[in-house]
Amino acid sequence: MSVIAFDTSNYTTSIAWFDGTVGENRSQLLPVREGELGLRQSDAVFHHTKSLPELSGRLFSNISANDITAIGVSTRPRAVEGSYMPCFLVGYSHAKILADTLSVPLVECSHQQGHVAASLWSAGRLELMDQPHLAWHLSGGTTELLLVEPDGRNVRCTCIGGTSDISAGQLIDRTGQLLSLPFPAGKHLDALWEQAKNKDVFRVKCPEFTFSLSGVQNKVNQYYDSCSDKVETAAYALRCVCQAVLTATKNAQKEYPGLPVVFSGGVASNTMLREILAPLNPVFCPPQYATDNAMGVAVLTHRLQEI
Repeated sequence: MSVIAFDTSNYTTSIAWFDGTVGENRSQLLPVREGELGLRQSDAVFHHTKSLPELSGRLFSNISANDITAIGVSTRPRAVEGSYMPCFLVGYSHAKILADTLSVPLVECSHQQGHVAASLWSAGRLELMDQPHLAWHLSGGTTELLLVEPDGRNVRCTCIGGTSDISAGQLIDRTGQLLSLPFPAGKHLDALWEQAKNKDVFRVKCPEFTFSLSGVQNKVNQYYDSCSDKVETAAYALRCVCQAVLTATKNAQKEYPGLPVVFSGGVASNTMLREILAPLNPVFCPPQYATDNAMGVAVLTHRLQEI
């Protein structure tokens, strides 16, 4: 039994195959014009529509249609009422056509549920899908601390903390724009910070599990104005984010003792974050499965077909 899954997020087009043990993910970042910080939904829809045939051609070249027992797709950012983005319609339309053509079930889930599943599967901790745990979803559009609980063979994600304004990914991308780095800026800041000599940080207030990053952006701008050093500014911005996440995680571990903490989303691939959070013994997945991908949707689809 094997499945195919689609994920058409606001940043990446992806399609994956999974047989219950191993899988393959094909993905492509959406192109963003130099100096801009993302795409309009109409542009994202266009680029997904253009990219999917190429990606599916590469993936399907080694897969027999007779082996496919279900098609999965992420249809919205989060599994909550009102969560909607037009870009997910591209993945849904392709998935629905393929499911109808093959006469197999169509399984729908959220992009966030897919992130959690991808992290757990690729980290070798898929058993946590059947246990309560904490999970961070750190990405370009989302910075949420989640209480994840089993929901049948899927998971239910309840937001218990995170940012009250801009996301960690937005802060990183705006810092990248300040430093004239390409979008998305995460990997470029990650390549710079280890050269930094200073350990400067603005400690964000986080009395429980929620914090604000808009003030950090102002601090980053002021920091760069004062030093004009890209390396030190990259390290400063990342360190501020990491310290906020660290504080919120420690607070959550006190409130929810014994629950593992899982990291997902593109920002979770950052090496500074992994270094600073390491003492808390979190679950980090390989970087390629922290970023947007369809593998988690495929894992969920396969699990839901096991019932």
